[in-house]
Amino acid sequence: MSVNAVAGNTARTLWLGAVLLVLTALGLLLGASAGSTGFESVSNARHDPVAAQIVWNIRLPRTLGAWLAGALLGLAGALAQGLFRNPLADPYLLGSASGAALAVALTFAGASAAAVVPDSVGAALAQAASPALARLGLTGAAFVGALGGVLLTLALARGVQQTLRLLLAGVVVGYLLSALRELVQLARPEVLQAMQGFALGATGFVGWDACGVMAALLAPLLLVAWLLARVLDALTLGEATAQSLGLQLAPLRALLIGVLALATGTAVAQTGLIGFVGLVAPHLVRPLSRGMHGPLLLLSALAGGLLLLAADVAARLLIAPQELPAGILTAVLGGIYLLWLMYRRAPGGG
Repeated sequence: MSVNAVAGNTARTLWLGAVLLVLTALGLLLGASAGSTGFESVSNARHDPVAAQIVWNIRLPRTLGAWLAGALLGLAGALAQGLFRNPLADPYLLGSASGAALAVALTFAGASAAAVVPDSVGAALAQAASPALARLGLTGAAFVGALGGVLLTLALARGVQQTLRLLLAGVVVGYLLSALRELVQLARPEVLQAMQGFALGATGFVGWDACGVMAALLAPLLLVAWLLARVLDALTLGEATAQSLGLQLAPLRALLIGVLALATGTAVAQTGLIGFVGLVAPHLVRPLSRGMHGPLLLLSALAGGLLLLAADVAARLLIAPQELPAGILTAVLGGIYLLWLMYRRAPGGG
């Protein structure tokens, strides 16, 4: 690639990144002002203690948390599509989603062993039959379950050497763990309602602690992914070509899968199973990345954060004073976008 082409790609990446950051800043301001009762100026929080509590302790961490979770899923989606060389790959492909859902179902089932699961998740965990289960918490259970699903996939695939074997193992593990979750829900029907919120994806319970966890992991994961972008660039040429370039594919692929698993597990643990963000975000920015994974990974994170942030704000306003789960909106918007993309690329589709 010529120097002019590299400079052009860098300029396009910086321009799009700046646009996404500006839109994100506007989205954060809108999210801090938007609630189930409509809009309220953030400046009012300086004069009204109640408004200040609502904005700084509820709306702002929820809005920032939605962006951070979306950024993690966008990064994970770009990694998955690069690793598997498949534009339809998503962050949940290695069994992380089904593992997290099973762990959460087991947590609620443990809580209901002593009493019926109440409306409050915190109260449910406080009544858990096992003190260790209560200390683990719902977030910890989801994170451990997500990583456990990925580890089971790696064990079944016997490592990361064969991409196709890894892909098939992820599908098998996903179905297996989903079946086990259904068995848990059949054995404990009272957990179905509690599981519904997790399965649909929601940002309403994200607080400052969750934001801190996601921010602390997003920065180093982005850095590691960007440093390993050349591995994904080489894989687009085929594994044989990548090996001929002197790359140690097995350990590098394992490291990328670790980044993928951590990013996905962290987001799922805080917001539940929010679909389509990791699948759609890379497609939104891929035309401007010119096939280079360095810019693609960074821009996918920004696009994923903005996409989930927009869905979270819309979820509060569309049927106010009630709220929609953000995962429903991302599925609808993502599905419509992918259908439009398929139509545009079809012969005669324009």
